[in-house]
Amino acid sequence: MKAVLQRVSEASVTIEGEKVAAINGGLLILIGIEDADTHEDVAWLTAKIAKLRIFADKDGVMNVSIQENGGDIIVVSQFTLHALTKKGNRPSYIKAARPEVAMPLYEAFINEMEREVLKTVQTGRFGADMKVALVNDGPVTIIIDTKNKE
Repeated sequence: MKAVLQRVSEASVTIEGEKVAAINGGLLILIGIEDADTHEDVAWLTAKIAKLRIFADKDGVMNVSIQENGGDIIVVSQFTLHALTKKGNRPSYIKAARPEVAMPLYEAFINEMEREVLKTVQTGRFGADMKVALVNDGPVTIIIDTKNKE
């Protein structure tokens, strides 16, 4: 499971002209799920994200987590995070999980994230053509891969 975390001052998701999610500060999380992912990956990743200290404290030091600051979250599924680009110029998505595997893990990720931060998490729509807008705050962008827990 791969996640791209973007600390944002604002973000939104629009589908077919309808804004389905919008926040004014917090995290935009792009989540990619592969066939080898399990509920253990979901639990580890949501706990890591909730406790990751990437927001400024009163002294301007990144020392506060999303769990502590109460910021909002948008989660967007993005199978292209598992693109393989080693051969040729056309990415391969063979590692990305099929919807019947990915959808339950995506929903579990959202539910577990809500439990970690004790608030509703906004989302895009799984499998939809989404327009994602954001103002990256910092900029702060962090990539986490549950298969590489360094």
